[in-house]
Amino acid sequence: MSFQTGKVVVRKIVDFSNRHPVTRGMATYAVSWPVASLMQQHLEGREKYDYWRTTRFLLYGSLYVAPTLNLWMTIARYLWPQTTLAAAVTKAVVEQVLYTPFASISFFFWMSVLEGKTVEQAKKEVSEKFFPTYKVAICIWPIVQTVNYTLIPEKNRVPFVSLCSLAWTTFLAYMKHLEGSHFKQHLPMPMHHEKKKIESAS
Repeated sequence: MSFQTGKVVVRKIVDFSNRHPVTRGMATYAVSWPVASLMQQHLEGREKYDYWRTTRFLLYGSLYVAPTLNLWMTIARYLWPQTTLAAAVTKAVVEQVLYTPFASISFFFWMSVLEGKTVEQAKKEVSEKFFPTYKVAICIWPIVQTVNYTLIPEKNRVPFVSLCSLAWTTFLAYMKHLEGSHFKQHLPMPMHHEKKKIESAS
């Protein structure tokens, strides 16, 4: 392929992405999410990477997260078209109430399904891991999204979030693969008569 032909191809790709901004997000998430999975596995101390796990992150990030995030940003732009700080803060706060819970629940549920788990197992994982994850999210994403809505051009907002979310996705990968025992509540102390049974058994 000649240099001139390459320039034409690149120009067509850029034009297409300008007409369909969601494709930028999909391309960015197709890179950032599997990279985050590999980073988490490295930090986990795995000697061999689980590439099927990484593939699940690639598929979920590019085909689900990017389109749904783009949809949410389109709705937010329609409801709050201003680029003022007040409008940005409003969108960021509303996002934490509406989109972030949806995104977190979807992540744990559908990634569990992609692992081959049953619906009941996926629901159980959501119930164990959603609130610990959400408590961290509301400390981070309002700041990121306020910057996003005020300083970043609309067509680049999904890619911007994708780049900012590399560390966040690594954290999600960590939460996803924690064993269920990490989320179990402490067992209640045995009653007095139960203590006697334990002592007699020993």
